[in-house]
Amino acid sequence: MKKSEIHKILVKFLNREANIQELEQLDSWLKKSENIPIFNHFVKIHYLTACHMAEYDVNKAKKSIEHRLNLNKRQRRLATVRKMAIAASVLALLGFSFFTWFDTGQAFEVPKTTPKVLEAGSNKAVLTLEDGNQVALEKGKDYRTQKVNSNGEELIYHTDNENGDIEKELLYNYLTIPRGGQFFLQLADGTRVWLNSDSKLKYPVKFRKGKVREVELAYGEAYFEVSPSTDHQGAGFVVHSKFQKVDVLGTKFNIKAYDGESAIATTLVEGKVNVQKGSVHKVLKPNQQARIGFENDSISVLEVDVSEEISWVDGLFTFNEMPLDDMMRILSRWYDAEVFFESTDQKGFVFTGVLERTKSVEEILELIEATSEGQVSFKVNGKAIIIK
Repeated sequence: MKKSEIHKILVKFLNREANIQELEQLDSWLKKSENIPIFNHFVKIHYLTACHMAEYDVNKAKKSIEHRLNLNKRQRRLATVRKMAIAASVLALLGFSFFTWFDTGQAFEVPKTTPKVLEAGSNKAVLTLEDGNQVALEKGKDYRTQKVNSNGEELIYHTDNENGDIEKELLYNYLTIPRGGQFFLQLADGTRVWLNSDSKLKYPVKFRKGKVREVELAYGEAYFEVSPSTDHQGAGFVVHSKFQKVDVLGTKFNIKAYDGESAIATTLVEGKVNVQKGSVHKVLKPNQQARIGFENDSISVLEVDVSEEISWVDGLFTFNEMPLDDMMRILSRWYDAEVFFESTDQKGFVFTGVLERTKSVEEILELIEATSEGQVSFKVNGKAIIIK
């Protein structure tokens, strides 16, 4: 087993979160006598001391593993749902970035790093050109070519001209927004796109006149204001995202397609869109949202407050009775933070409020904590947010 794999399994096991496959791997690993000192060292130094637990030895671990391996299938499935909590929080509190063990297999080496400060997101992105070269875009850095200009806060492609049709094939660029970033993009057809943190968009440098204009949201969230088809010889506009296809005609809409989320959400602000997955499709009206899960081709349509869905474009967090678990995923992307819950109980705490994205993470967390009436508290340590 790789070093990183055993580290993850140890942490999950100590928090009673390992699934059946991980428990079987750990059981086999502990049967090798040379691994017992590694286990003891890890528990003693990185778990017991920080958590002030009394004792935890290999025999206890083996009994616990045996007991958990005998759980019925339903219990096993439920056990995989929980995420890393206490031990992961301990690692963050101590400022450990990662663990490795010496090639001798006798001890863990713990590199110490200088804690990083959580900062609010800003305008930054990485532009991948058609030849594969990458350009970092950020405030204070200009980038200009015959095709595109950037002042470090937005990326503007030159408007299509008559020579665009002579190109034999479409040339594509990618705009990747890191965690803790956002960026504005204007495509060659005049379509305006706002990209949220942890997002990636693929698009052509120029569109063929009279042909369908297609882009792909590889992952993340994007708000589109599409240049109408009447300005492009009737050419429609299509956004592909994972297993979803959205056909649009001169409209404003938002697509949220983050990795790890349970569904893709497409919200219509103005105009009309046709959302399709497989053979199923739904036409949305303004103030409606289409949600597509991963399990099947069904599309559910909900009435929503679009101002809440796109408030991030205006620099706001809008939480309307949102569970803390969902809120922290949003905050972690914007502040580029790792989030750890010491208990699953806090994940269901609901919060309602409108907060500015320019505020520090401490200010945001203080406001949430103040409304919780003691149900939750937060600790920020370096790049980690621990919920108690």
